[in-house]
Amino acid sequence: MPRLPNSERLRRVHSAALDRFDEIQGAVQYERLQCLQDRRFYSIPGAQWEGPLEAQFENKPKFEVNKVHLAVLKIVNEYRNNRITVDFIPKEGAEYDELADTCDGLYRADEQDSCAEEAYDNAFEEACSGGIGAWRLRTCYVDEEDDEDERQRIRIEPIFDADSSVFWDLNAKRQDKSDAKYCYVLTSMTREAYKAEYNDDPASWPKEIHQYEFDWSTPDVVYVAEYYAVEEQSYTVHVFQDLAGREERYTDQELEDDPEKLAMLAAVGTRKVREKRAKRKRVHKYILSGSGVLEDCGLIAGPNIPIIMVYGKRWFVDNIERAQGHVRLAKDPQRLKNMQLSKLGELSVKSSVEKPIFTPEQIARHTVMWSEDDVKDYPYLLVDAMKDVNGQPTAAGPIAYTKPPQIPQAMAALLELTESDMRQILGIQPEAEKMVSNISGDAIELIQTRLDLQSYIYISNFAKGIKRCGEVWLGMAKEVYVEDKRRVKTLNSNNEPGVVELNVPKIGEDGEIEYANDLSDARFDVSVDVGPSTVSRRNSTVRMLTSMMAMTDDPEMKQVLGAMAMMNMEGEGLQDVRAYFRRKLLRMGAIKPTEEEAAELAESAQDDPQSTYLNAAAEQAQAEAARARADTVYTVARAEETQAKTLKIASEIDANEQAQALEVIDRMAGNAAPQPAPVQPM
Repeated sequence: MPRLPNSERLRRVHSAALDRFDEIQGAVQYERLQCLQDRRFYSIPGAQWEGPLEAQFENKPKFEVNKVHLAVLKIVNEYRNNRITVDFIPKEGAEYDELADTCDGLYRADEQDSCAEEAYDNAFEEACSGGIGAWRLRTCYVDEEDDEDERQRIRIEPIFDADSSVFWDLNAKRQDKSDAKYCYVLTSMTREAYKAEYNDDPASWPKEIHQYEFDWSTPDVVYVAEYYAVEEQSYTVHVFQDLAGREERYTDQELEDDPEKLAMLAAVGTRKVREKRAKRKRVHKYILSGSGVLEDCGLIAGPNIPIIMVYGKRWFVDNIERAQGHVRLAKDPQRLKNMQLSKLGELSVKSSVEKPIFTPEQIARHTVMWSEDDVKDYPYLLVDAMKDVNGQPTAAGPIAYTKPPQIPQAMAALLELTESDMRQILGIQPEAEKMVSNISGDAIELIQTRLDLQSYIYISNFAKGIKRCGEVWLGMAKEVYVEDKRRVKTLNSNNEPGVVELNVPKIGEDGEIEYANDLSDARFDVSVDVGPSTVSRRNSTVRMLTSMMAMTDDPEMKQVLGAMAMMNMEGEGLQDVRAYFRRKLLRMGAIKPTEEEAAELAESAQDDPQSTYLNAAAEQAQAEAARARADTVYTVARAEETQAKTLKIASEIDANEQAQALEVIDRMAGNAAPQPAPVQPM
């Protein structure tokens, strides 16, 4: 298929993008408007009277007793007391544990450097109140002022008003949007700011763009969208086998980039054994407005759309994604309570004293006296007598009295019912939160568990977003952290900074060159832990450990349990104490040390006088044992030498005895027969 000119390609991208967005915005417009109204209802003073009630109570008191805000704030505080982070778990065994720890440290460092807590907190509060929250991941240069430094880091940034700015593919059904094909992130700008940044005047836009339901330009603002489109690329993987039977894989692009690769492989005896068709996802980013594509940002790092979506509560009804937070169901009881209190306040400010009613003729000359009576407290008040038709004075008293307002009897009962409804809908349980004296620890734990369950659905759904964030980060990190021997900042589980070196070459067990901390080998599952709040779990752990201490008589076991209890204590200024007891448990061998802690233990063992003495004593004992073994060997050798000499002497003695015996026999034989004459030499 011939490649289109760039301008024509961008025109088609823009047209398709606006058509898709109009379809998405039209389908979810009402749902998103409700989410926005929910957030306004709980957070903005006066927003609880917006709508028809505002006109009805236009000239009347409009009081707000915002209990919805307190209920949302309680859930938000529960989350902030129970931070959630990711943990990378190797898919291919324990040999990748070190690389997983490196990824954990890099992720925590990126979170800290980009102030990710702001993004998380904003998204959670928007999801908890309105139903929808979001944040983004973005790559940026470490030093943007240095044109030669191309190193990048990953940043986690907030997206505000997610219910009004983030829109997804309507066919994406997964909650984490991992199956989405495209995504839009809207940003509103003033017309002047838009003209200055993009050198484009909305007044010159073609009229046909206004046929869309969504108006990209209004008299006040201009909307600009980040448009992310997933592109699937097909490619072929060629598998070659060398003379030793090892396989090498090359893609079409790699062979195309190096035309001499095939000839080189053939020269060394490598042959092609098979090939495989594969697909990979890439994400293309555009910046567009109602008039066209403002910027083609190209392919971004990673195979995933870097927008993380979180929900308070979420479901599909009539094939439309619907979401809500903690506010939606409590709005009507809150409005009813506000109306009742406003009416009660209006009645209470009216005078409870019966006021006399006079004709103008009776009071005309004494208005000042009557108006000052509350201040000067006159002993009496004057009025003029009324006259009949003949001009004769008649009764001088008031013609009637005003009646103080009467509070309806049903209002008190209705107020109580409204309060009860709000407690049930918002999950407020005053009885569960009451702490009386002499209450047992188990009862406190049950109360805290009940309170935790009120916010569990929001924290659980938020954990899905955190998990997706870890997956997106890992996909980006494989393409960002690629420089050989690059030193990058990390954070351990205690948020203590460190430095790790990436892509360090080393010799493997098979003698080939391998690379340590190579993120291209990072194939991990992402895990998150969600449960009751950290404080609740630690307090429960302390109670369990202290109860176990009473069940054992082993002094060493009591030391371990006591140290673990101190490590889980919560309080002001206990950080150093917890660190002390962790070191104590490390020296006792009760917990597994990290690499840094293991190095510190080894170093401290060399500097510890007692350890030095024990090591010297051990070395002395080993030397004495070696000397004893040498003495034993020497003694055995001497014994063997002595035995050998004894055998030699014994054998020599036997030979002498035999010679003497033969000599005696010869002598005895000579006495019996004459000896032959000696032979003379010739």
